[in-house]
Amino acid sequence: MPNIKSAKKRVLTSERKCQENILVDSRMKNSIKKLEKTIKEGKKEESQELLKTTFKNIDKAQDINIVHPNKAARLKSRLTKSVNGME
Repeated sequence: MPNIKSAKKRVLTSERKCQENILVDSRMKNSIKKLEKTIKEGKKEESQELLKTTFKNIDKAQDINIVHPNKAARLKSRLTKSVNGME
């Protein structure tokens, strides 16, 4: 455990940021899973609505450096292709 006041603050802030990162990451992954589930069920209109919120969650994760920009672009491209490929 740190003795210096600034080091104690750093421990608290890093823990807070860690919890926030976990929250954003799980929100992104859950929205992707939810979208993939609606794609499998064949619900095109619901999938298009979920695509918007999924993009928002992926972009949020990219903005705070949880996901690399190339991975974010790849995820968005694949999800868009899946939704557009529905009959």
